[in-house]
Amino acid sequence: MTALSLARPDDLDRLLPLVAAFHDEAGISQTDTNRRAALLPMLEGSPHGVVYLIGPGRAPIGYIVISFGWSVEFGGLDGYVDEFYIRPGVRGRGIGSEVMTSLPKALAGAGLKALHLEVRRDNDKALKLYEKLRFLQRNEYSLLTREM
Repeated sequence: MTALSLARPDDLDRLLPLVAAFHDEAGISQTDTNRRAALLPMLEGSPHGVVYLIGPGRAPIGYIVISFGWSVEFGGLDGYVDEFYIRPGVRGRGIGSEVMTSLPKALAGAGLKALHLEVRRDNDKALKLYEKLRFLQRNEYSLLTREM
């Protein structure tokens, strides 16, 4: 089983290169200063989200960020997979499936009612994986975003 550990403030220097690599891969333009400012509150225990390191704590191979909200429709606390990254050299080994099987179970045990994620419509491989893991497309809905 792949280790998942809740990231803490002293993990920030191990986390930042992973986040930068994900942002480069996803075409997200952000400075390290802004990354630090976005991550540190979660590492310090903010109730709005958590970061888990994937793999060995001293040399993580990835991370996942879950942001929390509240849903009347789903009956309480819900979560959104904000970012999920595994180093390219270790992809395809089932690590992502393992994380997305075990983490929702653990979060449900802590009271989470629903977990949402966003996938590019043209990413067939990811769509098939998430559908296999019982994440359902809600075709009657579209995710809309307004940046502030």
